Amino acid sequence: MTGRAWGVLFVLCGAIFLEGIDVAMLNVALPAIRDDLDLSTGTLQWVMSAYVLGYGGFMLLGGRAADLFGRRRMFVLWLVVFLLFSGLGGLATEGWMLIVARFVTGVAAAFMTPAGLSIITTGFPEGPQRDKALLVYAGTAAGGFSIGLVVGGLLSAIDWRWVFFAPVILSLGILLAALALIPASPRPDRTGQGVDLAGAVTVTAGILLLVFGVERATHVPAAWTVGTVGTALLLFLAFAVIERASSSPLVRPGIFRSGSLVRANVAGLLFAAGFFGFQFIVVLYLQELRGWSSLQTSFALIVIGVDAVLSPLLTPKLVARFGHARVIFGGLLVASLSYALFLPLGADWTYAAMFPGLLLLGVAFSLVYGPLTIVATDGVAEVEQGVAGGLLYTSFQFGAALGLSAVTAVNITATDGASPADLLDGYRAALVVPLAAALIAAAVSASGLRTRRARADSAPAGGHRAGPERSDAPGGVQQPAGLGS
Repeated sequence: MTGRAWGVLFVLCGAIFLEGIDVAMLNVALPAIRDDLDLSTGTLQWVMSAYVLGYGGFMLLGGRAADLFGRRRMFVLWLVVFLLFSGLGGLATEGWMLIVARFVTGVAAAFMTPAGLSIITTGFPEGPQRDKALLVYAGTAAGGFSIGLVVGGLLSAIDWRWVFFAPVILSLGILLAALALIPASPRPDRTGQGVDLAGAVTVTAGILLLVFGVERATHVPAAWTVGTVGTALLLFLAFAVIERASSSPLVRPGIFRSGSLVRANVAGLLFAAGFFGFQFIVVLYLQELRGWSSLQTSFALIVIGVDAVLSPLLTPKLVARFGHARVIFGGLLVASLSYALFLPLGADWTYAAMFPGLLLLGVAFSLVYGPLTIVATDGVAEVEQGVAGGLLYTSFQFGAALGLSAVTAVNITATDGASPADLLDGYRAALVVPLAAALIAAAVSASGLRTRRARADSAPAGGHRAGPERSDAPGGVQQPAGLGS
């Protein structure tokens, strides 16, 4: 890769690092925020849920906006919005102010993240160069989350407001670097590609309602959840009808003919559900049952950040030798083993007893996250790279919301009282959820192994190795790549 390409990758890695560290720091700062602003449990939950709603609800629209209005333009614009509202969150004096700031910050991330990913996937040609860039990108995202756990604990010990002010400083540096390094490009030619406003409204409303319904499932009557989710499904049905009739659809239905793309999104959703649900339960176990501080918990979980080292160093070698599908499948099996090791969780487990499971989870993340990103965007035409990235990150975000709600529901159901034994029973029961999610994800990815083997067996002797499954892109051709489009 050229020096300019490395510079662009550096900027985009900075942005995904920013997104990861922002979420992780807030996780460990919540108790301090509750004490200072005197927030109820419901309001505190909304501080987290508001970001999830904004991020998950607008991600698909953000991906399409990058394709239609320019990836650099969308990246820079929404990075500015991210910067401003992160700072406003630090100035909040009431719970509602913090919730609004987090919602808009999530919306900004929803537009910024797929724009950044599509700059990589259109700026590096398919093959080893793009794979290396995406694995470095994935490792940086993981590093941001892991480092954020520790930094958040340190900053909240000083003043929780620095959890919001620190990203402002970081995002300002990224913004200046983006303006200098990401090349400007002419506005994309949108001839014959109108803005699918009806599709955008229905799918965004559907995703918002679905994530909202899942997030609130453990706090409201079942009938309310059924009604909310049912309305969301009706909106998705309306969206499908609109897209089939539209001459310029927000998401072209043909993109889902790519089996690899569909498998990547389903596996990504299930993997995120298990990963975030597991971490949530472990944090509760360490802080509620064991009495560990937020800083002690942060240092305990930082071992998961080994993926920041393995993603760019080990994973590319494994992918080159075994292929994306086998590496993803292996990573999901490692994740399953990690969760299984925690099933016999004890009331007085030493950190040495927890360490193998946490380390294996970091290894699993390095084997799954980056390769899934590659598979979900391989073979997709340049004009749809933003949409492909939006689909994947929407799957990740919805999976996280689903996993958190599922483990919370199981934990509440299985906890009979407030004694240590009762709490432990709830944690053990909830830990079955991430294990089940990982095993189902492994089964989904295994179908990709069979498809790959079938293609290899049907290839003529001496022929080329089968490439990734490709969706029928508009125009039938893959457009040439170029940074900053």
